[in-house]
Amino acid sequence: MGRSLRRFRKEPSQSEAVYVTFEPLASTADALTFLAEGEAIASQPIGWGSNYSFALVLRRGEEQRLAVYKPRRGEVPLWDFPDGTLYRREYASFLVSQALGWDFIPPTVIGNGPHGVGSIQLYVDADSGSDSSALRRTNEADLMRIFLFDVFANNADRKSGHCLRDANGKLWGIDHGLTFNAVTKLRTVIWDFCGEPIPPSILGEMTSFLADASRIERLDAQLRELLDKSEVGIFFARLERLVKHGKFPNLDPHRNVPRGWW
Repeated sequence: MGRSLRRFRKEPSQSEAVYVTFEPLASTADALTFLAEGEAIASQPIGWGSNYSFALVLRRGEEQRLAVYKPRRGEVPLWDFPDGTLYRREYASFLVSQALGWDFIPPTVIGNGPHGVGSIQLYVDADSGSDSSALRRTNEADLMRIFLFDVFANNADRKSGHCLRDANGKLWGIDHGLTFNAVTKLRTVIWDFCGEPIPPSILGEMTSFLADASRIERLDAQLRELLDKSEVGIFFARLERLVKHGKFPNLDPHRNVPRGWW
């Protein structure tokens, strides 16, 4: 995404003006409730990206907010990802980030929108102009977590516009439909930390997760509802390998740069 939707235009059939709030919700739980229970009152296609996605205005009570809706029916078939699974990978990515306590993916649910089942993610109103070098100066630890997430989630599409900083300085990562492939597909523009040791605080977060059987069991069950069992197994194996080595991997410039990232 990476571009502002503040100028939400009404569809010709909509007779009333559309107003939304960008004030943060009190908690992730509140955001998930809003996404799950909100009624879609307006929809507008988002004109960038290879798959069909839509900006939705959701209303719950007196509150109206923007969300990004990616329906299954709008997914372009890919030779290397099973058809109709990208919206599930968006949700799986959110579940993984929450399980680790890495709160960088906006609240996401699977729900039914105007075009059927798909992922529905709370919209982040942010400046997309920050490159990774600027983010390293202001959000280094969070940028490290996003890089590590991309490695063990096997993100095939981390472009610069997929890292957004909001008005409060918080770093967010979006667009995680091309994740969790069993075959190595990593493509990223985040190269800042290649070969460096993983900081003890972040390594400790990963180690703590892997040592917690209840968290592992819960996430494993959630992911098996969304992904192939081979994809779930290799996801955990990648995470364990990163913890064992304790370093950010070195990347190959001929394989690990996403197409069209500029």
